Amino acid sequence: MALTAGTSMFAGAAPADAQEYRWCLQGRQTGYPGDCSYQTRAQCMASASGRLAGCGINPRAAFAQQRRLRYPSN
Repeated sequence: MALTAGTSMFAGAAPADAQEYRWCLQGRQTGYPGDCSYQTRAQCMASASGRLAGCGINPRAAFAQQRRLRYPSN
C-alpha cells in the first residue's frame, strides 16, 4: 500500500514539471496544448514524426516570458 501511495505521488508530480518546457507535441491523441515535454523543436519534431502530429510553442512558457518582458521587476 505504501508503494502505491509513493508511486501515485511521483506520477502526479512529473506532468507538472513537463509543462514548463517550451515545445509541445500537438495532435489528435495529445490535444491542446499537448505533451509539453520537449526542450527543443528538434526533439519535438522527432517525436511527431510518423504520428500525424506537429509541434507548437507551450502557451504557458510563451505567456510567462511575455509577462516578464512587459512587467520587469525593480
